[in-house]
Amino acid sequence: MTAAATNQKPLNPQPRKTLLTAPGEPTFQDRVPATLVLEDGRVFHGDAYGAVGQTVGEAVFSTGMSGYQETLTDPSYHRQVVVMTAPHIGNTGVNDEDNESERIWVAGFVVRDPAIRPSSWRARRALGDELVEAGVVGISGIDTRALTRHLRERGAMRVGIFSGELAAESVESLLERVLSAPQMSGAALAGEVTTARGYVVPALGKKRFTVAALDLGIKARTPAHLAARGIEVHVLPATSTFADIQAVGPDGVFFSNGPGDPATADQEVALLREVLAAGLPFFGICFGNQILGRALGFGTYKLKYGHRGINQPVLDRRTDKVEVTAHNHGFAVDAPMDGDLPAPADSAPDPGAPRMRYGRVRVSHVGLNDNVVEGLECLDIPAFAVQYHPEAAAGPHDSAHLFDRFIELMSARTTSDPSPTSPTPEGRR
Repeated sequence: MTAAATNQKPLNPQPRKTLLTAPGEPTFQDRVPATLVLEDGRVFHGDAYGAVGQTVGEAVFSTGMSGYQETLTDPSYHRQVVVMTAPHIGNTGVNDEDNESERIWVAGFVVRDPAIRPSSWRARRALGDELVEAGVVGISGIDTRALTRHLRERGAMRVGIFSGELAAESVESLLERVLSAPQMSGAALAGEVTTARGYVVPALGKKRFTVAALDLGIKARTPAHLAARGIEVHVLPATSTFADIQAVGPDGVFFSNGPGDPATADQEVALLREVLAAGLPFFGICFGNQILGRALGFGTYKLKYGHRGINQPVLDRRTDKVEVTAHNHGFAVDAPMDGDLPAPADSAPDPGAPRMRYGRVRVSHVGLNDNVVEGLECLDIPAFAVQYHPEAAAGPHDSAHLFDRFIELMSARTTSDPSPTSPTPEGRR
């Protein structure tokens, strides 16, 4: 979502009351006991940070030293309790410009040492106050290094944060609450974070192209990057049909990031196959990359603890350059790393899928920390996607050029045959 959208309320329609406190006065409530309980029974005790109450979700950790405001408002963190590995959080407060959506999406927030007061000329409010206003239950004063090491060794798992009177309940009782929460595997969440109705982000300057962007949990900076390049972006709900996409008259199609298990995204996969069959250039980010992988016939799997942060090294195999990138994903595409290969869907198409051939595919990007697939490139049809975040508002901009690559695909299509038979349908290979 973005303030430039039409048919959509801006992120902050009116300036909100400034809640910064006087020097020396704490911005968070008087200390209230809080308890964090992991589903394997490990317990951490600390102080409430944000709202007082209870929350449950999947425990994940983010390695970014900055950008917590963008993390909190990223829809991909829906139903997740985020552990910040950087020890000092809240130093720069909260402003009115950096949100990635209209609300905070995290289920809970875990920090070691919250700032007593913000120190930034852009700050309008303190982070603790923002969490209270949004009803986000958090915990502070715990050993986040020990918690992160535990998640690295045992894997992402369900967690609960309980503060106030609830913190005094027995561990056994609290653990039951944690174990009653749904797991992330098998969760279909895009429909819970998508826009209720379509809206338009107009091109800045002279309009060059029109793009239909499927909102699976889109971040505000993504259509902003496209608009800055002269692209009019029509952001569509996750439930949109191919007819809805065609009604936009797009030169290209974009699938966004978003939460949940890509194995549940059958509707989105079927929609993308229609897009590819029509020869429309395609670009996907994060969840969009996983959907492209599934559309081509690859599987997906859950990572042990995922990639989250703004300092992840990725090798771009097209250029042999290493880019430092921003990540937020707990699932990945299961595809062979070496060489070009026919799309598996070509030899075993799903029933009801468009009768076309996708041709050759290669893994275009690889995560250097653990050799996870971080990008896919189709060699015979105009489609590519990456698993990480080239928009990276709170992080490195090494990969912003991927938006220009999308423009190159659309430019090539407008100068060639744009008919629906341009991708290699069966019988024309």
